[in-house]
Amino acid sequence: MSMHHDTRRSTYSVKVACAVLLAAAFLAGLTACSRNSSPKSNGEALYLYNWTYYTPDSILLAFTEETGIQVIVDNFSSNEEMFAKLRAGGGRVGYDIVFPSADYTSIMIKLDMLEKLDHEKLPNVKHATKLVHEKATYDPDFLYSVPYFMGAAGVAVNTTLVPSGYERNWDIFADKRFARRMTMLDDMREVMGDALIHLGYSNNTTDLLQLAEAQSYIIENWKPNLVKFDAESFGKSFGSGEFWAVHSYPENVYEEFPESRWHEIDFFLPPEGGSMYIDNMVILKDAPHKDAAHAFIDFIYRPEIYAQFLDEFHLPPTVHSSAVEYMETTPLYSADDLANYSIIEDLGESLDLYNDLWHDIRYMD
Repeated sequence: MSMHHDTRRSTYSVKVACAVLLAAAFLAGLTACSRNSSPKSNGEALYLYNWTYYTPDSILLAFTEETGIQVIVDNFSSNEEMFAKLRAGGGRVGYDIVFPSADYTSIMIKLDMLEKLDHEKLPNVKHATKLVHEKATYDPDFLYSVPYFMGAAGVAVNTTLVPSGYERNWDIFADKRFARRMTMLDDMREVMGDALIHLGYSNNTTDLLQLAEAQSYIIENWKPNLVKFDAESFGKSFGSGEFWAVHSYPENVYEEFPESRWHEIDFFLPPEGGSMYIDNMVILKDAPHKDAAHAFIDFIYRPEIYAQFLDEFHLPPTVHSSAVEYMETTPLYSADDLANYSIIEDLGESLDLYNDLWHDIRYMD
């Protein structure tokens, strides 16, 4: 999203002026505006905390039309940002559904931050694929989480701006012809994981020598050519032509181009593999609207509704077994392209090793 996946994505853009500021509604400063003026609204609300560019307006509006429940969305750009906000609020942040990636879903389960799901209220979860059940080792029976999307970040190249003959693997970021015209995600596990896999190691390794080698590789080969590590604004800069090649989730870049220009983008998943994510829908332990949250998750998993999500971003049906029958678009990549990709796992106390190495990658000259 880890589809974590950071970046990954605005949900429910404001299309009319906000009528009401929800200033003191919740302790964490939920100042999101109502973005749905449906006449069927019954005054109830559901609060989502999701990645940027990740929930089609059409789905949110359809849910409100059917249930009368307004959906109000705040966005985050990284798992770390999301987790810090939730922890700072002590669980009392007012959100109902949050969309963490696999590793942070695991952490939140262990910290007892999540509500155990009532599967009697989630009949459509039966459509989850066998593959995502196998990959979701942190919660294989979906006791606390329901997969929203499983995918990977790749590389987007503006073919109208770059010289030809570039490598279609992670070492495109070592190409000096694109120096100061490229970005990589400001995401520790994505960047370090991709470097580790590029070097032939596991993206979840805790071997100090392997981690040090990956750190050196990034600093010496990729970082000198980057404008910055960016998880928020790179999509718009790619769309404007400022950046030529970016480490990205597909929705971040395609959303910035009219579909008539999509042929100008070369988006690829490096064949050597990389870090794969499962972004999940979870209900917080202190969620104020648990019944509405269950209803929304089940609504998302209706085949015809989930197909709308996939069509919006031209994504493959990696977590849903029945949506393909309703899809009207061709995905930008296929589930087969994920063959060499590995889920980002919870590292426990070893996460500090990555944090220290990432700090030096990010801030050392």
